[in-house]
Amino acid sequence: MEEVNAVPVVEVQNITHRYGDRTALSGVAFAVDEGEVFILLGPNGSGKTTLFRILSTLSKPDEGTARIFGHDVRREASRVRERTGIVFQRPSLDQKLTVRENLVHHGRLHGLRGGRLSARVQEMMERLRIADRANDLVETLSGGLSRRVELARSLLHGPGLLILDEPSAGLDPGARHDLWAYLEELRTNDGVTLLVTTHLIDEADRASRVLVLHEGCVVALDTPSSLKDQIGGDVISLTTSEPQKLSGRISDELGLRPAVLDGSVRFEKKDGHAFIARLFEVFPGMIQSVTVARPTLEDVFIARTGHGLREDEE
Repeated sequence: MEEVNAVPVVEVQNITHRYGDRTALSGVAFAVDEGEVFILLGPNGSGKTTLFRILSTLSKPDEGTARIFGHDVRREASRVRERTGIVFQRPSLDQKLTVRENLVHHGRLHGLRGGRLSARVQEMMERLRIADRANDLVETLSGGLSRRVELARSLLHGPGLLILDEPSAGLDPGARHDLWAYLEELRTNDGVTLLVTTHLIDEADRASRVLVLHEGCVVALDTPSSLKDQIGGDVISLTTSEPQKLSGRISDELGLRPAVLDGSVRFEKKDGHAFIARLFEVFPGMIQSVTVARPTLEDVFIARTGHGLREDEE
């Protein structure tokens, strides 16, 4: 019997998008499989929000195609919306309506009516633990509670894909933890595929796979552990009063490729802890302090781009 290949939940092929003379996305391509937590990682200005808008059918790409559950986001936007839940970075609830009123209104937009709508609203409020706030105005809720209401709203119509743009923006650590605990529950128990944009390293570490964006281009795509393994050693960071001079000497005398970021000199070296003594021997008086750490996804970003995960405006 011939094996049938499953259609990806999301399939993006050579997406390019421009704002005037500025290219926000350039030839972006990837696929997301069912049940994945797929994370788009990059600083503000990397193209994450532009890609989010295209996948949520709010914008059309200048070039390339994007399909969700096999439906083209440009030509079949209504079919895409039927199977996709969207959570925006900025609050999008009606602040002057109650929690229940927000959910009922959104459910009607998806064709839910009568008893089915009421039952679904109640179910989602109970699952997100906001049923006791059903009659409260949204403007009275904390950031964490508001985010739960937005999640409940996005899930009313039973989507198979949930797309979230910087979902923990503005949340305190406790609310962030609760948010991710529920997202993982959705993936595990309901089979919902998650596509999340973030610039936060700890969130990206939760991914099944991470796509790293920089200036509109894909610079890395793999599991978090595989990407970190590609660094090839420990990350050594040196503080010094002359970072550019020390960086140049390390390059010339040790044959390494350091980068200067935020006033520190950083480079990768296998068995980095055993290398520290040699650094102080070769560069006496120049090094003020040393840290040695296992690679993080930020180190992956630095290795691929030469830059840190800055928060520039997109």
